Amino acid sequence: MYRVKQIESSIDLAGFSLWLNQHHIVHRITEEGGQQVLWLEDSGEAEPVLAALDQFISQPELRAEVNAASHSPVHVAGRWQPSPKHAPLVLSAIILAAIMAWVTGLGQSELTAWLMFVDPRAYGWASFDLRMTAFMETMASGQFWRLVSPDFLHFSWPHVIFNSVMLWFLGSQIEWFDGKGRLIALFLVTSLASNGLQYMISGPLFGGLSGVVYGVLGYCWLSQQRVHRFQFPPALVIFAVVWMLIGFTPLPEWLGMGRMANEAHLGGFLAGLLMAVAMPLSKKTPPEGGV
Repeated sequence: MYRVKQIESSIDLAGFSLWLNQHHIVHRITEEGGQQVLWLEDSGEAEPVLAALDQFISQPELRAEVNAASHSPVHVAGRWQPSPKHAPLVLSAIILAAIMAWVTGLGQSELTAWLMFVDPRAYGWASFDLRMTAFMETMASGQFWRLVSPDFLHFSWPHVIFNSVMLWFLGSQIEWFDGKGRLIALFLVTSLASNGLQYMISGPLFGGLSGVVYGVLGYCWLSQQRVHRFQFPPALVIFAVVWMLIGFTPLPEWLGMGRMANEAHLGGFLAGLLMAVAMPLSKKTPPEGGV
């Protein structure tokens, strides 16, 4: 850590610390001899941080506004920690996924076939032509729920838990900052893209929220480049992309993990990136500039 500046203890730096966290600036604020000391992990960030700090200190109205934001009900000590009431749609999706995992016996009951993209008992899917015929006939019969129902079909509890944790952490931020309408649109588009691509490549034997999770991650990452508001470690995107690439190799099967829904991951991630570009900035999003 690099020692950057000493500040009087009478100045509340909670809001400024939250602002630094939102911009992924690793820092620490300590107390020494009755004064606060600001430390930065990257000395190269010192100049813009000091400029922002001077603005924060010299403008009482701005300081009051930023400090008020630090007491947001979804932030604790500057970190994203929402309660269920702050993201009811995301929570509902997670609960539904858990219920369906239990009801279907993790994909072992006959109900499973009703959640797949097409009914594998009624159609063949050995070739692309057969898969497209099955899809067209399924849609013609009005079974539109199958476009999204594979999201709620899981084959192991660790898969349910991992997807739920990731969807809660990222999806709750989208629901809070960008609104329920945008979250619903993102969910539907990434679901259609991930499920559709996976079905076209491999057939109906797949399920899980992973494609949507990849879409949410892609949306958060690219949208964050336009306006900072989401909290997540940048390395998470690198890890997710590397894991997706590994999924296209035989390695997971060699390790006994089975074949992953790689096309669903890819389709969801690309759809999330597209949504970040295509959708206008939310009116609820604070403008860039200043602290």
